[in-house]
Amino acid sequence: MDIFATLQEEKGRLSQSENRIADILLNDFEFAVNASIIELASKADVSPPTVTRFCRRLGCDSFSDFKVQLARTAYIGMRYLKPEPKSRETGDVAQDIITKSQNALFLLHRSLDLAAIEQAVERIAAAEMIYAFGSGGNSSMIAGELQNRLFRYGLRITSSSDHSMQLMMTAAARPTDVLIGSSFSGRNAELVRAFTLARELKVPTIALTQSGSPVAAAASITVPVDLPEGNNIYRPTSTRIAYLALLDILSSLVAYRVQPQATTTLRRIKQQLVTHRDGDDRQLLGD
Repeated sequence: MDIFATLQEEKGRLSQSENRIADILLNDFEFAVNASIIELASKADVSPPTVTRFCRRLGCDSFSDFKVQLARTAYIGMRYLKPEPKSRETGDVAQDIITKSQNALFLLHRSLDLAAIEQAVERIAAAEMIYAFGSGGNSSMIAGELQNRLFRYGLRITSSSDHSMQLMMTAAARPTDVLIGSSFSGRNAELVRAFTLARELKVPTIALTQSGSPVAAAASITVPVDLPEGNNIYRPTSTRIAYLALLDILSSLVAYRVQPQATTTLRRIKQQLVTHRDGDDRQLLGD
């Protein structure tokens, strides 16, 4: 049960007394989660039976049940109960997004583990087959972008965001292949399972994730991405900008390692685009 979701649904049907209780939940959560029924009633200037009726309106059996559900809500995070106020002006939003992206790139650059990157590049360049794994919105995008970047160098690569498929691909992989897994949180249990199986099969694994996380511990090589995030729940995570920059670093270094093959394959791809779509070679090199 999500008390606050239910509260939003019931908001227009609450009495004045119940609305005063609701305002306390929204504006003084710490008090509400620790208050007795007498204390909550007193602060809202209502009777204890009114508090009980309010609890039942939200789907709770009693005030005690209400307190249990309220305590569970705290685990979600206070920033979702009282989001950080931000300007809605277009210029301010644009500045916030771009500034946070710039900061993410700066912090990534300052914290890059160059030795880990070099190890990862060696594994990728030498692999007979590359498997890129990622689940969820951001990591799925990263896995797909790995495939998008590396196939054009003539490397054999496939990506998957499906847990069952990842496990089957891992079981089919060989020691001459490599698995690359992305996990922003580092807590993707299914990716840990795939990496653990890969270790048993002596298949090398590369993790793009937070250092010290379960995914990092399960990988052969970890390229850490440890960046802070703000409390604005409406702004997309700027960490994904850092991940994309890291992919560009990895893919560029891999291209230099396999340069003759990469040059030939890139030229063949561009030739097809010029012939069938563009008519000349003035379009972006990346497409």
